[in-house]
Amino acid sequence: MALSLYKVGKGRRGKKKEQEEKKSQKKAPGLIRVQVDLDELELPHNAKLKLPNKDNLQEFQVEVTPDSGYWQNATYTFNFVIPDNYPYKPPKVTCVEKIYHPNIDLQGNVCLNLLKADWRPILTVQQIIHGLIFLFLEPNPADPLNQEAAEVFRNNINVFKQNVVKSLQGGYVGGTHFPKARMKNKGYGY
Repeated sequence: MALSLYKVGKGRRGKKKEQEEKKSQKKAPGLIRVQVDLDELELPHNAKLKLPNKDNLQEFQVEVTPDSGYWQNATYTFNFVIPDNYPYKPPKVTCVEKIYHPNIDLQGNVCLNLLKADWRPILTVQQIIHGLIFLFLEPNPADPLNQEAAEVFRNNINVFKQNVVKSLQGGYVGGTHFPKARMKNKGYGY
C-alpha cells in the first residue's frame, strides 16, 4: 500500500495557514474589554445604547436625553469608536447632531476631560456616558471647543439660553443653522 504524502500531515504551508486563521479569530484586547464594559453597562433612564452592527462592538451609539438643563428633553446621539488598544487609549466620541454647546463643536467633537488628559485604563464606557450627561447639566465654558458659545455663556447667560432654544427649534445662531432637535416632550429646560 502506497502512502500519500498529502494525507500524512498538513505540511509547513498548511500549518502556517492554520496558525494564521487562529490568529485572525483571536479577539483584540480592546474588543474583549468593550464587551465586558457593555455587559456590565447600567444605563441611566435618560440614555439608550444602540448597536447598529452587533458583530462590531467597537462601533456603537448612545442616545442621551437630558432630564434638566438647557437641553432638557432634546435627544442627542453620540458615536463611540473603540480603538484596538482600548482601554489604554480612550474611545473617540462624537455627537451626530449639530448642537450649540460650549464643549461640543459644530463638527460634533466632544471636549470631555475623561476622553483626553484624565483618561485612565480603569475608566469604562459607563463613566463616559455619565460624563456626557454631566456636560448637559454643567457645561464647562472654561474648557471650550465652541469658543463662541462659551463666550456667550460666560458673558450673558440669558442670551446663551435664547441661543440654545433657537438651536433646538431649528433656527440660526451666529450665522449657523441648527436642525430642529428631536424632543422627548414639548418644552425646553433651563
